[in-house]
Amino acid sequence: MKMTPRKVNLFNFLKLPLAYLGGVRVRTITDTEVVVSIKHRWMNQNPFNSMFWAAQGMAAEMPTGVLVMQAIAQSKRNVSMLVTHQEAQFFKKATGRILFTCKSGNEIREAIQESIKTGEGQVIVLTSEGKNKDGVVVSKFQFHWSLRVKN
Repeated sequence: MKMTPRKVNLFNFLKLPLAYLGGVRVRTITDTEVVVSIKHRWMNQNPFNSMFWAAQGMAAEMPTGVLVMQAIAQSKRNVSMLVTHQEAQFFKKATGRILFTCKSGNEIREAIQESIKTGEGQVIVLTSEGKNKDGVVVSKFQFHWSLRVKN
């Protein structure tokens, strides 16, 4: 099954309603990059009139997870995936629409191939960068994904 923004957004509506209600939407998907948007609004704000850090975290994780799921589907193997660690940096108040981008599709496929070859789990660090409408980075998240091919 080819992953499309519409299919992932429907999946989020059905399986991740908090992300969907918070405004997380997949915009574009390619083999190497996924872009997700979230708009600052009442539902996801903090008391300081900007986007709550956890709402940014949901939106930031989405492009990394979509790229991982897509690479697993392309490998045609049964692969377990789990976030084992997460770090974040915040540089500017997140207001308006924020676009989170992860560009690590090739690295994910290489990690899966290494797990197939060695039979051992691989940990890959994926970065998701959030930018406002002016292209200014407001936050950067790193997610450590553990990937292991099941026999």
